[in-house]
Amino acid sequence: MKIRLGISTCPNDTFTFHALMERLVDWRGLDFEIELLDIQQLNDRLFAGDFDVAKTSFHAALLLADQTVVLPSGSALGFGVGPLLLSARGGQVPDSLSQTTLCPGRHTTATLLFQLFYPQKTGLQQVVFSQIMPMLRRGEADFGVCIHEGRFTWQSEGLGLVEDLGTRWESETGCPLPLGGLVARRSLPDETLARVQAVIHDSLCFAMADRNAAIPTMRRYAQEFNDEVLMQHVDLYVNDWTVDLGPVGANALSQLSRRAAASGILPSGLEPLQVWGS
Repeated sequence: MKIRLGISTCPNDTFTFHALMERLVDWRGLDFEIELLDIQQLNDRLFAGDFDVAKTSFHAALLLADQTVVLPSGSALGFGVGPLLLSARGGQVPDSLSQTTLCPGRHTTATLLFQLFYPQKTGLQQVVFSQIMPMLRRGEADFGVCIHEGRFTWQSEGLGLVEDLGTRWESETGCPLPLGGLVARRSLPDETLARVQAVIHDSLCFAMADRNAAIPTMRRYAQEFNDEVLMQHVDLYVNDWTVDLGPVGANALSQLSRRAAASGILPSGLEPLQVWGS
């Protein structure tokens, strides 16, 4: 059975899926057709129905909860993993609609967090995540919500830190921050979902047993080519909740859903997110 699989180019995904992509684990009779894309492209393509299984922002997953289930493995969720709100110049704060904040995609969790914590504070402009820091350096915007490898390199770019949005989330909720997860179409048979989940779990365990083996795959797709930075990214975003969301992960998803609905960011009456098998 063919499975159209979409994953992001960020190092935690290429680390997790390296063994699957290279067929170093048993595909269990499935035929994976794999695409690697920017996270907002993945969100858009998932909304368009192009994937059976895909990594997606949990913001997008909340909107697609009636069509998809979250797989237990493959998520990016944790403490100290949040997007950073950066400024082009030190000392700036978001306090005027004449200001512009760059976000990495309409349905990214980074955009959701900015809207939760800075509602109607500035204008928003959606750009590819890799353009945010260069545009801030050139003075083309006032603020930017930075994700991926930029968490580790923003200081060398001469930018200012306004706030770590993940730390804000943790202090207000006590929960790890759910950034993105692997979702599968509800239309897939349970037996197929079980095989998909098993292959992804095997691929992740393969990577964790031999961390350096995935570096060439990670380097091929990363914006940042420094191996140390790539592994910092893995250390931050790949953890026990990537192996299995469990009850802590499910609770964090419920918190995100409730807060987004209460703020009016999500429409009312949406289906709750369901973690497959729970």
